[in-house]
Amino acid sequence: MPIEQANLVQRYIGNEGQAPHLDSVGSKVWENRKKRVSKSVEELAERLIRIYARRKNARGFSFPSDNEWQIQFEAAFPYEETEDQLKCIEEVKRDMESSKPMDRLVCGDVGFGKTEIAMRACFKAILAGKQVAFLAPTTILAEQHFENFLERAGDFPIKVALLSRLVDRKTKNAVIKGLADGSIDMVIGTHRILQKDVRFKDLGLLVVDEEQRFGVKDKERLKEMKVGIDCLTLTATPIPRTLHMSLLKIRDMSVLQTAPLERQPIQTFVEEFSPELVARAIRNEIARGGQIFYLHNRIETLPEVEYFIRQLVPEAIVESAHGKLNGQDLESIMHRFIHGAFHVLVSTTIIENGIDIPNVNTIIIDRSDNYGISQLYQLKGRVGRSDRQAYAYLLYPDKRALSEIAMKRLQIISDFTELGSGFKIAMKDLEVRGAGNLLGREQSGNIYAVGFDLYLKLLDDAVSRLSGIQNEEEEPYLELEYSGYIPDSYISAPMIKMEIYKRIASVWTQGEIDSLHEELEERFGPLPDEALSLLSLAEMRVLCRKLSIGRLQERAGIVTVEFSKVSKISAEKILRLIRESAGTIRLSTEKPNAIRIQTKAIGLKEKSAYLKERLSLLAD
Repeated sequence: MPIEQANLVQRYIGNEGQAPHLDSVGSKVWENRKKRVSKSVEELAERLIRIYARRKNARGFSFPSDNEWQIQFEAAFPYEETEDQLKCIEEVKRDMESSKPMDRLVCGDVGFGKTEIAMRACFKAILAGKQVAFLAPTTILAEQHFENFLERAGDFPIKVALLSRLVDRKTKNAVIKGLADGSIDMVIGTHRILQKDVRFKDLGLLVVDEEQRFGVKDKERLKEMKVGIDCLTLTATPIPRTLHMSLLKIRDMSVLQTAPLERQPIQTFVEEFSPELVARAIRNEIARGGQIFYLHNRIETLPEVEYFIRQLVPEAIVESAHGKLNGQDLESIMHRFIHGAFHVLVSTTIIENGIDIPNVNTIIIDRSDNYGISQLYQLKGRVGRSDRQAYAYLLYPDKRALSEIAMKRLQIISDFTELGSGFKIAMKDLEVRGAGNLLGREQSGNIYAVGFDLYLKLLDDAVSRLSGIQNEEEEPYLELEYSGYIPDSYISAPMIKMEIYKRIASVWTQGEIDSLHEELEERFGPLPDEALSLLSLAEMRVLCRKLSIGRLQERAGIVTVEFSKVSKISAEKILRLIRESAGTIRLSTEKPNAIRIQTKAIGLKEKSAYLKERLSLLAD
């Protein structure tokens, strides 16, 4: 692979822990697989564009502008909004006030303020005389949303109800009656809201928390409910920026990437297991009035671990939970933990990911070497949801050698302590899952078949093509005889070197080249001639894009310049260039859309300057 095409090399990102399928160079297997995925992606893009167009043409209710009560409700928010939150709130309100039904997706890390955005939208809808349905994936989450909303809206004359299996039959019947006659303004609940006996007098807004976690039947019912009403969907799964940019053309989307101002990064310790360390971590948290998650992912030995902690820290009240408990028992334990009834919850990974327990600020993960990066990141994210400093202890067995890969994993997770790092490179597995959730389960197989980056490129191309947005500038193919490279004496680390090669090969503007040049000088010192040759090559690439040159190929001192869009080039300018070249530039005899430039054996820097000077005469 020539260095000038390093931008075509992509890191394969697929299923965490599974090796990619390898194909032989020159075989047609890879091309066929790529074609199959392209076809599937095309169908997906068509479907998404069709749905988007249908919603854009539908007529909905146009909500009025904010009134005094809305301003009063928003002023009661006890924290300062982040920049992302304010932008997202503005987008949601603009959607609601338009005559088209809203269908907006809000993505953001756990605790980045999605619920507040939803609350403001709900309150706005209620003030306009419409009813609101807020759908959560579990009874505990529904109850949390219900309590939070009651606390915020308590001073206003609005009626909010809860509908889930925790609610007794008498209350349930009263809620169903109230929704039908309009005396209840808002209902918060689980998929119980979707059942046929629940009818609304005048539903205006539907909020769905983590839609991907609902079953197929529930999703079908949701589609029926969405017709003609405003819909807001919330998700904590990270959505990669490239996917976000592609989908922006066909889906209204807001991304929250800024942590709340008072939030502190989680302090992470990767340590050998020791009873003293566990006891100290638990006692420190209890001493400041907090609670602790203790993760042990084997149901069979969970009672032993619970007993071990009781013996280790006798003053701590300890309980355990796992996925094989029946639903009501599990809910009861979680409910009591949320309300501070005991100190330590020993559990498997069943702990509900979206549950917000601000008082739990220490998590101890036993045998952390057995988890994948994305799992560790999600587990770690279950603490640190308030302004208190949170701690995560990733413990591995003592006196046992860790595999290199497990050590690397633990190292990555301890390095990624900054907030919102779920959107960064170490979280690619989560992003693959996020893309699968957003685009549909069947697309996950396609993502793994060709790798994440290529899949996103194919999707972006399909969306652009079907939306009639053609990429004006095609990627030019460059093959020049030169000796440009980054010497080991300048950058020795292979990974950093490859990253720089890719960045040089994928710059789009002269401004990007200048800032990259500046950055390299700051990081590594003055550039040697070999590295400067690479930047000259990047300048050639920028000029080729500008002139719609599809190919620039050199053989034996002759450069063939092939134009991809002849209509964009002035024939008069080409003829003048040939006339004034004293025989060094000619029209190609083999290709009608190409010229041949004689360069002879000169260095790339001079060659680049010469070619740029010649070709610049063709630019306007």
